[in-house]
Amino acid sequence: MQTVVVTGAGRGIGLGLARRFLRAGWRVFGTHRDDAGMEALAGIASQGELHAFPLEVTDADSVAALGARLANETVDVLVHNAGVIGGRRQDVGGMDYAAWLHAFDVNTLAPFRVTTALLPSLRRSPRPRVVTLSSQMGALAGAGGGYYAYRSSKAAVNKVMQVLAGDLRRDGIVVCPVHPGWVRTDMGGAGAEISVEESADGLFALIESLTPAHSGRFWTWEGKEHPW
Repeated sequence: MQTVVVTGAGRGIGLGLARRFLRAGWRVFGTHRDDAGMEALAGIASQGELHAFPLEVTDADSVAALGARLANETVDVLVHNAGVIGGRRQDVGGMDYAAWLHAFDVNTLAPFRVTTALLPSLRRSPRPRVVTLSSQMGALAGAGGGYYAYRSSKAAVNKVMQVLAGDLRRDGIVVCPVHPGWVRTDMGGAGAEISVEESADGLFALIESLTPAHSGRFWTWEGKEHPW
């Protein structure tokens, strides 16, 4: 049985991914920040082997505790799903700078922090993979206005994952940022293009197909390479 760790698994795409991996017979370690997330995970626990853990991805002690809990486990896949939009005011008309810094902490620093904490567990896997849910809004090849905090934090995590892919290549760890699509979640909104289930199915298929040749490249939930 393969094992996956999904951060931010208590809602949205994270919950959809936890459900999808359980359906495929994987063992799932899902993290949550609050009681609502814990209850959501409890609601799918009967679908397979699910272990739910509290995690604050911006807190070094919390991340270290997760690393200690999984120290003797083999982690085949780590999915960085936890993320924030970056506040309501993030355009030229007004910027919430505190929220911008928080966005970098959650969206950019945390994936690196959690990955390094779980490296011993990833190195035990014969086929370790690290996937970070990024966004096409962080692609330098793209366009669009506003959302400075969100866009810049996602562009930054793309670079972090690209560099990490090179540093971990010797360990055989595949590292990729992935655009999950514009998904109908609390963050994506009701008018988004695809459902959580569609995104989770596509992401699962991509994760299953990842090889060292994919590492250090930017992908979409449909398995297509995305320009940086």
